[in-house]
Amino acid sequence: MDIYFKSNILKEKRVEKVIHEEKNLSFFEKYLTIWVIACIGLGIILGKLFPQVAVTLDRISFHQVSIPIAICLFFMMYPIMVKIDFAEVIKAGKTPKPVLLTLFINWGVKPFTMLAISTLFLGVLFKGWLPGVEIIKGGAQVELYRSYIAGCILLGIAPCTAMVLIWGHLSKGNDGHTLVMVAINSLAMLFLYAPLGGWLLGVNKMPIPWQTIFLSVIIYVGLPLFIGYYSRKMIIAKKGFKWFEEKFIHWLTPVSIGALLLTLILLFSFKGELIMGQPQIILLIAIPLFIQTCLIFGVTYALARWLKLPYRDAAPSALIGASNHFEVAIATSTILFGLSSGASLATVVGVLIEVPVMLLLVRVCLKTKHLFKG
Repeated sequence: MDIYFKSNILKEKRVEKVIHEEKNLSFFEKYLTIWVIACIGLGIILGKLFPQVAVTLDRISFHQVSIPIAICLFFMMYPIMVKIDFAEVIKAGKTPKPVLLTLFINWGVKPFTMLAISTLFLGVLFKGWLPGVEIIKGGAQVELYRSYIAGCILLGIAPCTAMVLIWGHLSKGNDGHTLVMVAINSLAMLFLYAPLGGWLLGVNKMPIPWQTIFLSVIIYVGLPLFIGYYSRKMIIAKKGFKWFEEKFIHWLTPVSIGALLLTLILLFSFKGELIMGQPQIILLIAIPLFIQTCLIFGVTYALARWLKLPYRDAAPSALIGASNHFEVAIATSTILFGLSSGASLATVVGVLIEVPVMLLLVRVCLKTKHLFKG
């Protein structure tokens, strides 16, 4: 009987905790999925109605890193970085299981499942609905479905960096551990992206936008991390930790979500005309990408539970595995095949489904956190 009552008390405490967390969510966080879908739609419409404005903004870039997007991402990342206690980062670096799991999934599983799933759907099941050929950079002629598969591969070998900090934060994961995994993942991409991509694409030499990779890591992760670390130290030293937690963080909370929504409007205004012009192709490409994302999340989440990782490490591990660094994928497809190629279109579809699907997976994490011990 004692065990029964203790079990009920534990269940009640869990329910109370969930209710408390839900009440603490801001207006934007509660209905984030709705705002995301609305902003994607608004971006597509603006890109279609005012294509020249979108093209002009898209051209403001340095080594294919969009300056407007970089500014938005800074304000999206900074509120998360400033909250990170670096004692947690050091502690996270001493527990290698989540990092090894993420590296295994990102480089030993994900590229090959992406190749298999995209080939099955785009090269077999949907092949009859994807007719035609295109001339890619260099004058080579390829069947369109192969070009779409190439774009999917470029997404599969580009593991995420900055945006997973948002997903990990929303899932109540360990921000310090997420940061450590993102840093190691970024370094791995510098060494593994080119050879793995070249092998899977079946080309002898794959030109990689190294400047884009370096700059994206520095701008999207390094800069907000550096400023977040030092501003945190200064604010706590001058105002105290209580003021920092209760006032400063409270003011910053809407900034990150607002920057995410503005980023989506900009991203989809840049690609609005392209998306509106081929809606049926978008749907066919989105299906294998959606299946791939959910599969990798499920496999990583299950392995994390099998390895007995605490929830705060399991959730970001699974979310990192599921998401992609679409900026690098788009840049690479543009360099290899051209901006108007089927491969570039497939990478844009990756952006289209990334945010709504990742938000769905964040909800899955929050609903299943009781399955993990910590």
